[in-house]
Amino acid sequence: MYLLGYDIGSSSVKASLVDAQSGQCVASAFYPKSEAPIKAVRPGWAEQAPDAWWSYLKDATADIMVASGADKADIKAIGISYQMHGLVCVDKQLKPLRDAIIWCDSRAVPYGQKAFQELGSEKCLSHLLNSPGNFTASKLAWVRENEPDTFNNIYKVMLPGDYIACRLSGTPATTVSGLSEGMMWDFKEDKPAQFLLDYYGIPADMLADRVPTFGLQGEVSAAAAAELGLAEGTPITYRAGDQPNNALSLNVFEPGEAATTAGTSGVVYGVLGKVGYDPQSRVNTFAHVNHGVECSAYSREKQVRLGVLLCINGTGILNSWARRNVAPTGIGYAEMNDLAAQAPIGSAGLSILPFGNGAERVLCDKEVGASIHGINFNTHTQAHLLRAAQEGIVFSFAYGMEVMQQMGMNLKTIRAGKANMFLSPIFRDTLAGVTGATIELCDTDGSVGAARGAGMGAGIYADHNEAFSTLKKLQVIEPVAANEAAYREAYERWQNALGKEKL
Repeated sequence: MYLLGYDIGSSSVKASLVDAQSGQCVASAFYPKSEAPIKAVRPGWAEQAPDAWWSYLKDATADIMVASGADKADIKAIGISYQMHGLVCVDKQLKPLRDAIIWCDSRAVPYGQKAFQELGSEKCLSHLLNSPGNFTASKLAWVRENEPDTFNNIYKVMLPGDYIACRLSGTPATTVSGLSEGMMWDFKEDKPAQFLLDYYGIPADMLADRVPTFGLQGEVSAAAAAELGLAEGTPITYRAGDQPNNALSLNVFEPGEAATTAGTSGVVYGVLGKVGYDPQSRVNTFAHVNHGVECSAYSREKQVRLGVLLCINGTGILNSWARRNVAPTGIGYAEMNDLAAQAPIGSAGLSILPFGNGAERVLCDKEVGASIHGINFNTHTQAHLLRAAQEGIVFSFAYGMEVMQQMGMNLKTIRAGKANMFLSPIFRDTLAGVTGATIELCDTDGSVGAARGAGMGAGIYADHNEAFSTLKKLQVIEPVAANEAAYREAYERWQNALGKEKL
């Protein structure tokens, strides 16, 4: 018995086939083999063709079916993870009317800012838990104003994962979690955000019908089955955006738990057990995958589970810059980490702000840039600079996590895949040391997580504890009490440097 997971990213589409009993991935594949193209007709724009995602998905599915030798009838459920905040517009034949406006497209920023000012911060934050920002609803407002012919022909709007599910089943649908990431869910009213739709001039019937995050969302149609080599009627039982799904993949469901990634940019995604928001909108709040689930079989009360997302743009991109421009020519990341380890905790008074990859939401959308503070020409070496770069990235995480703590989050456990920055002992030890949290590194990815989520939605697993009972922990990093003072001193010095830059 198998579970099929898809991860619809902006770089590639990955498919994984998971043995439901053992939890092991028996086959995986991704397409394209080089990074998927992103169309940028104008500066700040970013679009992709939804049909290209489908083409990549077909190729990846074909590969895993051949590699695994699995019988299509043994695939019992399908789960989907997808790039968040995108906009797909389809006509009544469910065909895309234009290329998708994806997450990193910034054209809608002025629309969100204007809505926030005119509707009022209290209204937006108390109902949406965020500013309308550059999210899906604002992107649709851009289409309405700039492409009226397209807008007038829209039958339904969907997120990227909704579109893939629609191609699989022939039926458009979305989830509360999906609507929340697009700023189209009103948490106070527990229904679509009619006030924002009205403000933007968006008819409510453009939204697809809602289905549960876990549960029967549709079945593979005869047409899709023929294209993909899957069995007609295979149920689609789970979908979520990439960051909520990453949290699910790491078995992060309850308050006090957090998932993190640290690639080019970095994310900390923590679970909040009450409705809340940051008054300055420095972090974003969405419905987590298990938001609205009944608390127990004996109670109709629904639990509150919100995902609070901190994003730091200047993460791995600073580390890669340091390797190219500071480290000895030709060395790899492992050797660079060894060199950085020759410097002490705190890098002998050297602090680096990692904000050189654009405006940072956690800094209220200010673009303070990257900078080096406290350098001493007689003391500091390559090792100090390399260590300070990694410490500066971690300190930016800690700075944002303090915002999350002000919202009532007490993050004691942080889980991540053992990849990217988490391959560095300095990075993970510093994160544990400065936050006081236990770091757990696990063997998983988004498509495998989506497959496990599908098992939950299909009722193959009783709950998330059973679904992730086979999740393999590769390493556990505990804070070292003896180093706490050194990390604290270094972090406070970094905060002082940031304060000067923000003046």
